[in-house]
Amino acid sequence: MQLSRIGRYYATRSMLALDPATGRYDADATPETGRVARSRWGGAITRCSKVVTPSRQRAGVVWKLRRCAHLARLCRQGRGITQVLDYSHNPWLVAASLAVALMAGFTGLSLTRGASHLDEGRRKLVVALAAMVLGGGIWSMHFVAMLGLQLPILFYYDALITLISALAAILMVGLALLLLHFRRRTPGVILGAGVIVGLGIVVMHYIGMAGMQICRAVSGPVQVVSATLASVILSSLAIWVAYDARTHRNILLGTVCFGCAVFAVHFVAIALTGFVATDQAGGAGPVLDNRILAMGVTVSVFLICGAFLLTGVTFLKPAEAPRVSVPPTPSARLPYERDGQTHFADAAAVAAIRAEGHYTVLYQGEDKLFCPWSITEAEARMIPAGFLRVHRSYLVNPVHVSRFERHKDNGTCYFETVAALSKVPISRSRLTAIREALGL
Repeated sequence: MQLSRIGRYYATRSMLALDPATGRYDADATPETGRVARSRWGGAITRCSKVVTPSRQRAGVVWKLRRCAHLARLCRQGRGITQVLDYSHNPWLVAASLAVALMAGFTGLSLTRGASHLDEGRRKLVVALAAMVLGGGIWSMHFVAMLGLQLPILFYYDALITLISALAAILMVGLALLLLHFRRRTPGVILGAGVIVGLGIVVMHYIGMAGMQICRAVSGPVQVVSATLASVILSSLAIWVAYDARTHRNILLGTVCFGCAVFAVHFVAIALTGFVATDQAGGAGPVLDNRILAMGVTVSVFLICGAFLLTGVTFLKPAEAPRVSVPPTPSARLPYERDGQTHFADAAAVAAIRAEGHYTVLYQGEDKLFCPWSITEAEARMIPAGFLRVHRSYLVNPVHVSRFERHKDNGTCYFETVAALSKVPISRSRLTAIREALGL
């Protein structure tokens, strides 16, 4: 198997055997003990002294050889590549980047819940805060993952380009939120907002990668288009789930979809990217090494975590029902007869109504008043005024109840301020209603 210059680099890194007779890297050959394969390229020497079986070689090297072919094509296109670099990821920082994406998604989507019902000024403030959280979360997730990127050389970031990548993510997410909260939320608007968020993730990623100095990230048009399609599809799914219905369940599912979208797009794009060493650094601003970048990312993640905790505390708290103004109604009055004349008593001053045959008796202070209504008619008329049917023979006004006593299967209401009535029995079927009215 004759390999190119780049292929020889990966061959030795992948433990292929060097056949001394032919000078080729043979995938099926088994080197003898002590044989060393060497490849000098760009001033670096890579050694291979392990015995490689054909099965192990096929399982671990095929993907790298395909990657070599892609990078070799980029070389032939005149990209100025001087050294192809192998890389790996710190698994702890990979997990941390996913956690950052999930926390940012939850915080931003929770902040905007109910924002469409706010006045215009407060809605703009909420949208701005949510855009900074979501856009900052995309940026923070990217650079937490990049802090875990392990390359064989030191590399830096251009400070201006890195700042532009953060602002681009915030602005594009803000544009999507403006569509969702300042226009009628149709399926087309929701999908359009998802597309904008997806493009924002990709734009932020590639601007951030363009800021790398001394080490260049190389991607072809096909790779960029593939990452863009993945980002748009996953982000549209996340926004659709989160905004189809603004319930707790949808926000949680939208959080998972958003976090996975940002996480997956980053690592899909990284998998489709090659890293090469360059002879010199370039850029429009000062450079940042990983230590300085880590400080900025730490502050950003700290703010996201704080916002996550603040929104999480009130997430499960039931929203207060909107207060509906009830127009004032005239106070209800009950008729009673005395000395051949019909008088009217204020319902608020009546403590209870008791059935008396086809008529009723009103209890008001020290008076017992004869009412021409039946108990059924009194119930129909006085329930809206706050009276409760607590017994087949009694209606009571809970405002005048001074004491309640629960028995085994019934109860008693006491009226200490009503001289004409000391107590009223409560039937078992009415206990729940009277207890709720009394706040028990």
